Amino acid sequence: MEQPQELTATVPRAWERPIVTVPVLALLSLVGGQFPSFSTQANVYAIGTGGALVWLGLSNRMPRRPAPRGFGGSAVWWVLPAAIFCVFEGATFFLGSTEEFPTFSKLADPLLEEPLIRSAAYFAWLAAFWGLVRR
Repeated sequence: MEQPQELTATVPRAWERPIVTVPVLALLSLVGGQFPSFSTQANVYAIGTGGALVWLGLSNRMPRRPAPRGFGGSAVWWVLPAAIFCVFEGATFFLGSTEEFPTFSKLADPLLEEPLIRSAAYFAWLAAFWGLVRR
């Protein structure tokens, strides 16, 4: 006999809890941060971890969080800086990244040479991707 939906409880699996996922993402980011930027090893590792997260997101193995119902009026103020960033990044990319007008990614290159900072950026990328997988 099937139970009504309102009586059933969904219990997250042990590996889906933040106490497990955050250290796993931290370990993956520490490993990924040790590879030199744009090396073959770094590209294969990023494609592998990204591919695994895409596979988890497309499978039905992950419980889904409800999507937000709508955006409030204050969401425009969060989109505005991102849009300005995209316009400046795109304009400097298409006009050619020069010393006078470098792209933001070129400005970040000296910071990302440090493995610990590269690992922190990799962790932010994995955490954001994990949030998308859960949607």
